Amino acid sequence: MIHLYKYGRIKTLARPLSDLLLAAMPRDESFEAVTPVPLHWRRQWDRGFNQSDLLAREIARRCGIPAVHALKRVRSTLTQAGLSNTGRRRNVAKAFQCRRGARWARCVAGKRILLIDDVMTTGSTAGSCALALKRAGAARVALLTVARVDRRMDDSRAATAHSTAGGTS
Repeated sequence: MIHLYKYGRIKTLARPLSDLLLAAMPRDESFEAVTPVPLHWRRQWDRGFNQSDLLAREIARRCGIPAVHALKRVRSTLTQAGLSNTGRRRNVAKAFQCRRGARWARCVAGKRILLIDDVMTTGSTAGSCALALKRAGAARVALLTVARVDRRMDDSRAATAHSTAGGTS
């Protein structure tokens, strides 16, 4: 389902996928803003949309909290598939920043932020985004993803899954 959503450009899957996110949301925490993991503008242009953005907007709407695009990807990165854990961390290191200016500072500083992404593999992308949000003054950053890759999957199965998917975020 995630593959169809992300690479088949079936945007209507945002709603059922957000149902899964809502079911997994921590009930003992409240958030003041939702923000998606941003794509580099070239990758978003190629794909036609940011899958995490659609999920974040749906979560925000259904929870009654603002969706803010506080993060920006400041440099293009390699596709994460096929990279080692260390390679993934290096690939996204300093790839994200919070937008500058008073408007964005008000959206992040002192706030509890819910970061949305579609898939987590090693957590490198989420960690880099969370670090950027914390540096901008976020009080807390929590991550919510639709799926997590099983790192016990052997390399041949991972390579097959990647070639079938046609790339990653």
